[in-house]
Amino acid sequence: MATYADFSDVHTNLARPTSSAILTVRIIKSFKYRTEKSLVLHDVNLVTTTVGQLKETVRQAIQTQPGWKPYRSVELDTFKLYSQAHGAKTTNLIINLDHDEWILDDDSKTLGEFGFENETEISFFNRELYEEFKQNPETTW
Repeated sequence: MATYADFSDVHTNLARPTSSAILTVRIIKSFKYRTEKSLVLHDVNLVTTTVGQLKETVRQAIQTQPGWKPYRSVELDTFKLYSQAHGAKTTNLIINLDHDEWILDDDSKTLGEFGFENETEISFFNRELYEEFKQNPETTW
């Protein structure tokens, strides 16, 4: 039988080193239809990986991994922080519509410079479609 001593007191965002983090990227195809698929990346070095490098890694995964064909035609150009481990989450299911300061707008900065930790979740989307959706955030099923 497991006892309290069998469980670690270390929070998951601190359980892995910043040189080997796990990130979840929410690839958004359509805001209106809430079409998204998550890509989990393992062993991401938050200290050395830049936003631009992460974009290329994710685009490469979409182009080469099975199951991503419907997402290959979307022009993905923007990352935005969705949530961090043990942090508050938005009520929107695919993207955080407030906090535009959470948009990662400098491709040369490292993920660590943006405050990324293990188990950070980010959204990857087309900025033009995002701006249109913000003007009229109606969803359809």
